Amino acid sequence: MEYKNLEELISVIAKLRAPDGCPWDRAQTHSTLRPNMIEEAYEAVDAIDDNDMAHLREELGDVLLQVLLHSQIASENGDFTIEDVAKELKEKLIHRHPHVFGEAKIDTPDGVKDAWDKLKAEEKPERVSAMDGLSRSQAALISAQKISKRAVKTGFEWPNEDSLYECIMSEFQEFKDAEKEGDKLHMEEEFGDILFATVNLARWNKIDAEQALLKANKKFEMRFRKMEELADKPLTEYSFEEFDKLWKRAKKETCK
Repeated sequence: MEYKNLEELISVIAKLRAPDGCPWDRAQTHSTLRPNMIEEAYEAVDAIDDNDMAHLREELGDVLLQVLLHSQIASENGDFTIEDVAKELKEKLIHRHPHVFGEAKIDTPDGVKDAWDKLKAEEKPERVSAMDGLSRSQAALISAQKISKRAVKTGFEWPNEDSLYECIMSEFQEFKDAEKEGDKLHMEEEFGDILFATVNLARWNKIDAEQALLKANKKFEMRFRKMEELADKPLTEYSFEEFDKLWKRAKKETCK
């Protein structure tokens, strides 16, 4: 299989960054492109959720653009090249798939995941804590899930689901106590504990908390739009009782 377009794309990126290239592209750095990397990844995920393959193809191109731009900038700085990126990834994939490229026998997805984690740990002996290597830039909810899963791997786990419910309820009570004190910083801390505890409830039941919240956001948005559609006057003029009736009607119609 030839990759002519990929090779030409790498040349296009180099041209854009050249002295006679594009002023905007030439001005970019790893730091200025940071928001773009995050935004393009989320847009690709949106296309996946929508099962829109044409859109996904476009968004994957935008993600690839970020990879190539960062690699080009690094090459100009003498740090690494896109070839180095590809070589390191290739070697990592081969090493972490001994059941494909070696003699290991692994027949299940869970077995592959366990082997991957073990090999990854062997590659990074400098990581001594279960919490080492966590991303500091990912969404807080995703981070909470990863922290929780890592802690559980060491055996730090609730004995049963009832004890987890008790923990969640105690966090609500601690928030109420902080609210009575009127201490905003303490309230923020306790509210964070509520969120973290509920993430553990999701993990306990093998639910992806990030996906659950995304679906809840989408559901709420859909129902709110239906409320706006059904309203016979501006929503700002509705009383709580009227809102409650309108919400229930919107909920019923969007569940059809």
